[in-house]
Amino acid sequence: MKSIVLTAIALLCFFNVAQSQNYKFGKVSKEELSQKQHPEEPTADAAILNREIYTYFEYSTNDGFYLVTQVLERVKIYTKEGFDWATKEIDLYQGKSSSHDEILGLKAYTYYLNNSGKIEEVKLKKDGMFEEKTSKYIHKLKFTMPDLREGCVIEYKYTMKSPFISNIDEFRLQETIPVDNVQVSFASPEYFIFKTHQRGWVPYTVKTSSRNKTVALSNSTQYDRVGNVVSRGGARDLTFKEDVYTINLSDVPAQKEEAYAGNIDNYVTALKFELSYVDFPGSTQKSYSTTWEDVSKGIYRVDSFGGELSKSNYFKDDLKNLISGISNPVEKTNKIYSFLLNKMTWNKYLGYYTSDGVKDAYKKGSGNVAEINLILIAMLREANIDANPVLVSTKAHGMPLFPTRNGFNYVIAAVNLPQGTVLLDATNKDADMGVLRTQIMNWKGRIITKDGTSSWISLNSQIPAVKSAMVSAEITPDQSVVGKARNRYTGNYAYQYRSKYKNLNEDAQLKAVEKEARQAELSNLNFKNLNTLGNPVSLAYDFEVIDAVENVAGKLYFSPMVFMASKESPFKPEKRLYPIDYGYPMKDRYIINIAVPEGYQVESLPENAIVKLGENTGEFKYLISQMGNNLQLSVEFSINKSFIAAEEYGNLKKFYEDLIAKQNEKVVLSKS
Repeated sequence: MKSIVLTAIALLCFFNVAQSQNYKFGKVSKEELSQKQHPEEPTADAAILNREIYTYFEYSTNDGFYLVTQVLERVKIYTKEGFDWATKEIDLYQGKSSSHDEILGLKAYTYYLNNSGKIEEVKLKKDGMFEEKTSKYIHKLKFTMPDLREGCVIEYKYTMKSPFISNIDEFRLQETIPVDNVQVSFASPEYFIFKTHQRGWVPYTVKTSSRNKTVALSNSTQYDRVGNVVSRGGARDLTFKEDVYTINLSDVPAQKEEAYAGNIDNYVTALKFELSYVDFPGSTQKSYSTTWEDVSKGIYRVDSFGGELSKSNYFKDDLKNLISGISNPVEKTNKIYSFLLNKMTWNKYLGYYTSDGVKDAYKKGSGNVAEINLILIAMLREANIDANPVLVSTKAHGMPLFPTRNGFNYVIAAVNLPQGTVLLDATNKDADMGVLRTQIMNWKGRIITKDGTSSWISLNSQIPAVKSAMVSAEITPDQSVVGKARNRYTGNYAYQYRSKYKNLNEDAQLKAVEKEARQAELSNLNFKNLNTLGNPVSLAYDFEVIDAVENVAGKLYFSPMVFMASKESPFKPEKRLYPIDYGYPMKDRYIINIAVPEGYQVESLPENAIVKLGENTGEFKYLISQMGNNLQLSVEFSINKSFIAAEEYGNLKKFYEDLIAKQNEKVVLSKS
């Protein structure tokens, strides 16, 4: 009994006592403020000095059980790049009635040393906080810390009160910056049974204990199995056992954001609690565990999802005029998709439920993700095209670990065409059919058919992004290289160029492309089809590279790939703990013709080479030949899989090293 009491006292005083010696709120030290770099990771832009999260359940006479989460965090900012860590976003769930998450007692300060070495503090004011509606059921509370400067320390604490007892936020134990100290405590009444889901590569232990908790029930209030009031009587107390889970970690290394990481949040170390069932004495056990099939059917049956899909009268006349005389399913799909891209504008709200409804959204010409893509699916179905909704969790939302409606925050369309299943998102005006935003390509989505059954479907594109480049060049008497390049982009390459360049003026386009071309000076830049979907984006320019040729004792040395050769591999670490996520397969093709300057002859050429990655994962071809006074180089690079397992990282790293070495091999010309 003595140990139980001591444990209870320690946990109840979690914020004010447990770490008072080191991290008491408001007691930032000069040592923390004067620190110039992180002692273990000197290149870190910021570090979490201390993170404390305590989640527990309380009673309300009127509402029954509710969740309380207390958060305290202290962050050191080393560089300007670390300022991003001074902005905090908190998801606030909104119920169907008046129930919603609530933030209480938010306090936040920025600390720094003034010129006299004295600690100054600047308080976050109300004008630095605002709430943003991101969907019908989720709002975000955002705040940015004031008076930021390199070397400052920021600190904030708040309490969240939530009526959604089954929706417990993930406890993050790792970030992309170092975490010096993290403490988590989760206390749950014995009536609530949870499953735990751990992820990440940093080892940790979840310690479990129990304690007795007494709650005063005024007028002997009686509760049903979910905490609702059913009767009242004389005053008495309720005592029950509370299960406590605690984690204490220190010196957690940063999760490095390596090349082609996809969603880095999928791999950071974290802990998630899933409510399995509720079992009150004398009541029937209520299960919260479910399957993805149950989740999908539940979503489909809601009027603001499946009910909206069944509506069609509002667009029938437009659809009839649109596809009149067209029988080809691909052409029909393209017509409908293009029509909606032009008609509808996304209001930037996420979610898989409609807000104002498809009819009103269609009339206004704008809507949230669900409204636009459910209209697309309904129109395709009305045109006798096999189309179904796909529930998606965006990369920022994370990967759904277990069956729950909160696992998704987006919906797109899957269309079954003769060439296979094509994924469409009619909110993206820069994308051709089958091309999705990178933020949507997060592992898998859940496709739901008309009868409510569902299954997983890959969100990675099966259509390769293709770049084709035709280059003609010559070496001038002053030994620079000049020429013309004609480039053609399809698939996700075309989407990237449209989204990056179509809203830039010519000068800005030139500067941006020159940055990609590294040492080349460009002129006569000309884009085509940046605003025209269905056609490849083309880019033409003239170029000059001053330092591309090296003269050694009268011999000329140069890479026939000129400025197009890769200089370094994106894969530098010796080991990798998580997969390589390209998002889509890709093929790059170069045909380069170089005129041999008058008075010179070819002394040596690089050898032809074919380098393979796995059985059919990737390939690099390098074929060079001389035809009269011209050199012709054909280079092909392909990655045939969107996703490559971490176990294959060593082979991938070697593949890139070999192709980069080959791309930078030299042609040698000597005087004839």
